[in-house]
Amino acid sequence: MSQDHRLATAIGSLLRRERGLRLLTQQALADLAGVSQAAVARIERGDRIPSFRLIEQILEAMDLQLTVGVEPLDAQVDARLDELATQSPAERLDGIGLDRMIDRLGDLPFVLTGATAALLQGAPIPVDMPEIALRWADAPRFTAWLNAALAQRWNARWEEYGGVHVEPEEPGEHRWRTKHGELRAHMCDELPESIEVRHGERSYRVVPLVQVEATDPNAADLLRRHRQRRSAG
Repeated sequence: MSQDHRLATAIGSLLRRERGLRLLTQQALADLAGVSQAAVARIERGDRIPSFRLIEQILEAMDLQLTVGVEPLDAQVDARLDELATQSPAERLDGIGLDRMIDRLGDLPFVLTGATAALLQGAPIPVDMPEIALRWADAPRFTAWLNAALAQRWNARWEEYGGVHVEPEEPGEHRWRTKHGELRAHMCDELPESIEVRHGERSYRVVPLVQVEATDPNAADLLRRHRQRRSAG
């Protein structure tokens, strides 16, 4: 696979994931960004590398901005997946402080999603903090909770917490550091369908693994990689 094709595919997967998290159709996103639906579709298919201005315009319509990052080499990814596969879910849940965060959220309606939901369903993929799905209708309650928890919001420009408004309605990544630990939220109009899973004495409402894979290309790629290596072994 050529480098250009890999980059086009990665950009397409990123756009498709973020659009899916916001429950937007291609046409709805195109209307918000002031571009054609065909342009959004071409980018998501990875047909070609879009111009920087075009991808920036589409991301801005979702209150996102493009940043440059790096990722581990394939061998390091494999080693990390192998390491995670040897750890029990209880160890990993304790490591991200999930139960403590859930207890502090109280009666705020949410569903566990993303990598956290995958972990609770036995997936050996990295999880750096609890991830929850929240309704936009509950944003005021969530903001009040964030303020009470002395939250600082992730500032993508500075690559650190602080310096931006905590309210989820404000532009920026939905990621906070609170006195109870770090937290990532996916804001949506309605909570996604969920299932109940149980670990120890506790039950959790989570997005089904198949839906996590459908909306999170990174999780899907890691799970596919793990399954392929397990089959080969």
